Amino acid sequence: MRDLLIAALFFLGTHLGIPNSPLRAQLVAAIGERAYRVLFSLVALAALGWLVHAWRAAPFVPLWTPGPVLRRLPLLAMPFACLLFVCALTQRNPTALGQAPDPDAAEPARGIVRITRHPMMWAVAIWAAVHVLAKGDFASSIFFGSFLLLALAGAAAIDARRTEARPPGWGVFLQRTSNLPFRAVLERRQRLVPSEIGLPRAVAALALYVALIWLHPRLFGVAAIP
Repeated sequence: MRDLLIAALFFLGTHLGIPNSPLRAQLVAAIGERAYRVLFSLVALAALGWLVHAWRAAPFVPLWTPGPVLRRLPLLAMPFACLLFVCALTQRNPTALGQAPDPDAAEPARGIVRITRHPMMWAVAIWAAVHVLAKGDFASSIFFGSFLLLALAGAAAIDARRTEARPPGWGVFLQRTSNLPFRAVLERRQRLVPSEIGLPRAVAALALYVALIWLHPRLFGVAAIP
């Protein structure tokens, strides 16, 4: 279990500590932006591999006994997580790496970004949170909890960095969107336009959801449907 805790700290430290510390600027100045991204990707991949290995090797220590509702929670929540994931990969987002707000755009946010300006982070957060609740053991809470913390803290860190840099159009984009899904819509700072997400993305999300259910026992040894 100690190895899992250390792996989780290393995983969070590399993903949250390096990009938000002076070390990033020093590395970029020394080796360049492209080389930094390659180096960071290798370190992040190694951290992920260590975390997965440590989780699988950790002993089972129950914390609570998930009932039928908790065990089926991933089945209910994952379709929305899959939709967020697909949209994050296929739609423009000013918070994504290498992208920025368009100060001349009539609509500062479109598609899934009307719901949350961090769709990828919330896809990971939903996936992690429901698996923490559905598993109910110490090792899984550390493993999935690391991803949950990374997603929530990462979204806040992105907002903080962009607010500090203040690229053109960021202030308007920030005001018209929300980190928490649907908050801007409920506060009437934004509106839902399902057509901007589109049927093809919904179908792709459904296909991903079905594929995950089918692959789950083959990849993880546990059926996705209890």
